[in-house]
Amino acid sequence: MPLIQITLAGPQAAPTTIQQLQQESTRLMASILRKEAALTVVSVTQLPEGACSANGQAVATSASLQALITAGTNSAAEKAAFIFAAKTLLTATFGPSDAPLYVALHELPADSWGYDGQTQAARKARQLIGETA
Repeated sequence: MPLIQITLAGPQAAPTTIQQLQQESTRLMASILRKEAALTVVSVTQLPEGACSANGQAVATSASLQALITAGTNSAAEKAAFIFAAKTLLTATFGPSDAPLYVALHELPADSWGYDGQTQAARKARQLIGETA
């Protein structure tokens, strides 16, 4: 159940481009990190040109992707593959950036986050004893 937050700075992206970015980042989560696509939520924030900087100087375009995942559920190789694929997706979608393209995976303990009012740890515990959510 990843939560993905994408931030774009520069010219406004078309709604179809945003939708494609959401679909492709969800697909990467499922195919590389083995996360459930149905539980993957993607939000995209668009900032105006110059709203981001590199080296203290405003840049015309930039993009970043941050994702929350449960700690210990993926290998270092899977995480590295996702970071590379997400950077490739951002570049393919928006072209070169005037700033480094950051992709960050934030691993949270299973007892520190969840969805629909339940932590991931509570869901796992119920699965182990055979209860349904």
